[in-house]
Amino acid sequence: MGAPNRDEVEGKFDQAKGSIKEGFGRATGDEEMEAEGTADKVKGDLQEGWGGTKRKVGDIMEDVGDAIRR
Repeated sequence: MGAPNRDEVEGKFDQAKGSIKEGFGRATGDEEMEAEGTADKVKGDLQEGWGGTKRKVGDIMEDVGDAIRR
């Protein structure tokens, strides 16, 4: 398994940021802030998933290259 790529790291950051906004919005009764937090979390989930997919494809390509070199 390769190291996390930029999309995965940024996705995790957006998830954390979204959780904070969501919690703050819920605590203060600010529905707009809560909704922004939820949206940030979803965006982070998608970006992290995309990054994971890219990493897996890269790992497969490396494995194929290794197999061809044998």
